Amino acid sequence: MKKIRIGVIGACGRGSLARFCHNIEDGIELVAGADIYEDKLARFVSEMKEKFDYEPAVYLDYKGMIQKENLDGVFVTSPDWCHEEQACYALNNKVAVYLEKPIAITTEGADRILQAAYENKTKLMLGHNMRYMNFTRKMKKIIDSGEIGEVKAIWCRHFINYGGDAYFRDWHADRSKSTGLLLQKGAHDIDVIHWLAGAFSERVTAFGSLSVYGDLPRRDTDDDGKVDVSFNNDHWPPLEQKDFNPIIDIEDQNMMLMQLSNGVQASYMQCHFSPDACRNYTIIGTKGRIENYGENDGQIQVWKTRKGFDMTGDETYDLTAEGGGHGGSDTLIAKNFVEILKGSTSTDSTPQAARYSVAAGCLATESLRHGGTPFEVPKLPTELENHCFADNK
Repeated sequence: MKKIRIGVIGACGRGSLARFCHNIEDGIELVAGADIYEDKLARFVSEMKEKFDYEPAVYLDYKGMIQKENLDGVFVTSPDWCHEEQACYALNNKVAVYLEKPIAITTEGADRILQAAYENKTKLMLGHNMRYMNFTRKMKKIIDSGEIGEVKAIWCRHFINYGGDAYFRDWHADRSKSTGLLLQKGAHDIDVIHWLAGAFSERVTAFGSLSVYGDLPRRDTDDDGKVDVSFNNDHWPPLEQKDFNPIIDIEDQNMMLMQLSNGVQASYMQCHFSPDACRNYTIIGTKGRIENYGENDGQIQVWKTRKGFDMTGDETYDLTAEGGGHGGSDTLIAKNFVEILKGSTSTDSTPQAARYSVAAGCLATESLRHGGTPFEVPKLPTELENHCFADNK
């Protein structure tokens, strides 16, 4: 049995995804990790020893890991602004890439990654794990069954109670490293909207503002590796908090409108200083409406008859979260990457979809910084649009 050798760039945090692949009996080994912080590499080794009784190699330089470890695949789970450089380097060295979302922080960067995979005939998969969540899959199944007719409108409201912890204390708050949260955080939801609608955005417009975090006390140093960005319910209310990132030049609330190529119209609304956390989708078709209450451990309601106000639909689907991170979706998407390394070409998370999510998010961010000016989303070249990156022959 041929062993499949896997590495991870960004050994902790989202790098934990790579642990789901490690299975020596099945010939899958997480042989190495790279990170610029020695303490994170030490934690990576410790966790691998404790869970698998296995000691991986570690590198402070990801290029050294790729050059020396004879990898079949690598997880790129580093901060967003590193994605383009690191993914392209791996692809140019014929190493298959699992790339955490967003694919890049610019449309041009995303296109360069797809071009590198195409030219080197090297496999590329994107980490849009929301396509693997129970609630999105159930909504997709209901839509595809024709139960609500033809989809005409999709709305998403996103309440983010941990914005002041996760996004305004570190690099996320610096647009040079993230572009903005309409891209960085919204990439998931833009992608899901595209997936549920069956088309990509062709025109976008947006408004947003830095309403809360802009004038709050900031740190003197930008050493992200030492900043605690864990969720803390005691960090409330937002206006009484401190120790934010030295640079804050992104928006903490955003509203985006999308015109999709198949006529579906969509909206995405995002707030980073809400007291509660919730993603709420509404999908309206010609025969009915879907709405989720909660995510992987919530409910999906479906309305198919005319009635007055009623929070309970004609059909109710209860959801149960599974273990493994993000309602089990992390396990599923990591295993999908292993399947691709073994030869499968089946995946719900494609580079093309990830690119269109970034393109829509980038242009919506440009729109909100230019008074809501609408922008047309550029299409991919035909050879990239129609290419199978999971096969890549």
